[in-house]
Amino acid sequence: MTTTATERGAKWLAKADLRPTRQRLGLASLLVGDGEDRHVTAESLFAAAKDAGQPVSLATVYNTLRAFCDAGLVREITVDGSRSYFDTNMHDHPHFFWEENGSLSDAPSEELEIARLPKAPDGAAISKVDVVIRLRRKS
Repeated sequence: MTTTATERGAKWLAKADLRPTRQRLGLASLLVGDGEDRHVTAESLFAAAKDAGQPVSLATVYNTLRAFCDAGLVREITVDGSRSYFDTNMHDHPHFFWEENGSLSDAPSEELEIARLPKAPDGAAISKVDVVIRLRRKS
C-alpha cells in the first residue's frame, strides 16, 4: 500500500495539531506529499497550487505558511530583506543560495564547522544560527 500525497499532508498537519482545512491540506500535500523536503517561496507554492488546480489566493498561501511556521512544521529562511524561503527540513543545516536563479538548496551540514560564536549581549540568548552561503557560477 502506498501513501498518497493527501495522506502524507494530513499526517504532517496532525503532527502539529493543525486543523486540516481544504487549503492547508492542499498546500501540505504539495509541500510534503512525495516525502521529499522542499524550499519554497510563497510565490512558488502559489504557482504550484495553481498548476495543480487548487483554488487558493496568494494571501492564503502567505497566511498558511505563517501558520505552518508557528506550528513548527516549516522554518523561514530569509536570504535578503526582500525574499523568504520556507523549508520543510526542520533539522539544523546550512543552505546554498544560488544568486543566478534565486534558488535555495541544502548544504552538507557535516562539512560546516563553527568554531566560536560571539557572546550574546547582556539580557539576550542566541536562539539559532542560520547559515546561508551565497553562490554564483564561475566564469
